[in-house]
Amino acid sequence: MAGSDEDPRVAELRTAVSRLRRELAAHPAEFPDRGIAEDELAALAAMAVSGAPEVPRLRRSLLLVASAIGSVSALATGLSAVRVAVELFGEPGVR
Repeated sequence: MAGSDEDPRVAELRTAVSRLRRELAAHPAEFPDRGIAEDELAALAAMAVSGAPEVPRLRRSLLLVASAIGSVSALATGLSAVRVAVELFGEPGVR
């Protein structure tokens, strides 16, 4: 957002999560952990709206989403974008 003081990491997270949520909604196949992925993506979206996500919670949600949809190759690009967005919130001094 031009002229905004929004954290660019939050904007990136919001964009990536929104994209993956749309891709998941459009994906025709049902799979056992789809509900878990949808719930955790909703949690990630809520954290992005709050503007100050907690890094451990972000990582936990990412892990659950990845576990839930990791084998669905059609969602791999969107999942990767969410992972990259979460990694932008890396804890200082931790690599």
